[in-house]
Amino acid sequence: MISANDLSPAELAALLHFHADAGVEWLLEDEAIDRFAEFEAMKAARRPATQAQPQPAAGERAVPGEGRASPRPNTVARPAPAERAASGPQPAIPDGEAVQQARFVAESARSLAELKTAIEAFNGCNLKHSARSTIFASGDAESGIMVIGSAPGAEDDREGVPFSGKSGQLFDKMLAAIGLTRSSVLLTQVIPWRPPGNRAPSAAEMDICRPFIERQIALAEPKAILLLGNFSARFFFGENDTIHGLRGRWKEIAAADCVIPAIASLHPQDLLTAPVNKRLAWNDLLSFQAKLKSLSLLRN
Repeated sequence: MISANDLSPAELAALLHFHADAGVEWLLEDEAIDRFAEFEAMKAARRPATQAQPQPAAGERAVPGEGRASPRPNTVARPAPAERAASGPQPAIPDGEAVQQARFVAESARSLAELKTAIEAFNGCNLKHSARSTIFASGDAESGIMVIGSAPGAEDDREGVPFSGKSGQLFDKMLAAIGLTRSSVLLTQVIPWRPPGNRAPSAAEMDICRPFIERQIALAEPKAILLLGNFSARFFFGENDTIHGLRGRWKEIAAADCVIPAIASLHPQDLLTAPVNKRLAWNDLLSFQAKLKSLSLLRN
């Protein structure tokens, strides 16, 4: 095994980037884990449980054919088909079928609470199996103001709420600058589960998740939407331009029977990476603030 002391700073940085791209976020657990005991417990769980056989009472002879048949030596009683189906791996759902299931689940929800429960129980998207949390809308659903981010990051997945960590702290400051707070808007993300290694969601994953975010919009009926991030803007505007080409312009997006004005801006994480772009985001926030005032959603 190569020691970290034998690596140069550049090699260490490359190794850390490799692990980050692979989805590794922690090198140590919060609490010490006895891996040896864990391994022994796993082995014990895999051992076939021997079925206790009734022993004849003193002075009695076991009569062949009476009672339950004895299993053959060194064989394991096979579980019933229903038990095997419950314990074994579930078959993968084709993408087309998963999209249909997502649409049915989303359209069946009559409230945001019902939709949240339905999304948490939905297993048709492979992103859910690698994520810790399901990120759903939070805040004031009656405000008429909706802010939609792209996809959960590592901090979001860990905390279970959108815009967590340093980008969340900057996001709070951005809202405060135009007289808003987290609790005064409805805050959500396009994708409810974090893609491994923060990769971009695939086209199939976007199609599966689309009914969920569109249903959130339809149920909340916002009067104005702020889209944050390149992915979020492309997802709703249907364009392939960068966020610099998509930001700052009001457009209309449709969800069910709702048509809502929306403006895109840079994601807080983008601003942490390139602080020089904060002036662009500030112009977008001022435009969003003016729209909210014109709709009587924000006091002057």
